[in-house]
Amino acid sequence: MIKKTKASESLLYPFLFVGLLWVIKGIEIFFILDFSAFGIVPRTAIGLFGIITGPLIHVSLVHLFSNSVPLLILGILTFNFYRNIAFEIFFWIYFVSGLCVWIVGDNASHIGASGLIYGFASFIFFSGLFRAQFKALVLAIVVALVYGSIAGGMFPGQAGVSWQSHFYGAMAGGLCAYFYRKE
Repeated sequence: MIKKTKASESLLYPFLFVGLLWVIKGIEIFFILDFSAFGIVPRTAIGLFGIITGPLIHVSLVHLFSNSVPLLILGILTFNFYRNIAFEIFFWIYFVSGLCVWIVGDNASHIGASGLIYGFASFIFFSGLFRAQFKALVLAIVVALVYGSIAGGMFPGQAGVSWQSHFYGAMAGGLCAYFYRKE
């Protein structure tokens, strides 16, 4: 039996999730399918299902790759430093951001895992501020320095980019940081 360590668990779950994204894209390419209709389509019945499926679907390999690296890095940091609450954080960000996009998003199919990226970055950043612990604060500063430039993606202006997913992902991450500040 292999003994699980904190480091191996913090690597395992982000790699499994990103691996799932690549398997889904591989199926889409191999069978010449287009899953983009399964995104979050605001205020529609099928769009509710998109809350679950939308973050799993990417428009291209470039889109998937650009989400994979930050998802791995921020996911590993979340699962490493906030191990006891990481799954809860993941699910809250995933579903709260998706539900908010479904309620107020543009009339389009919103796909991609960037809402999770913004959620993880926001959670790590605000956790550092709310907890006022040295290690959490250092991590928050590092994430702000490395990922601070993505903040512009939370506002309208880039065609074809779901700024709502970014905005509500960041909002969900910040709320999680506040509600889990003592855990």
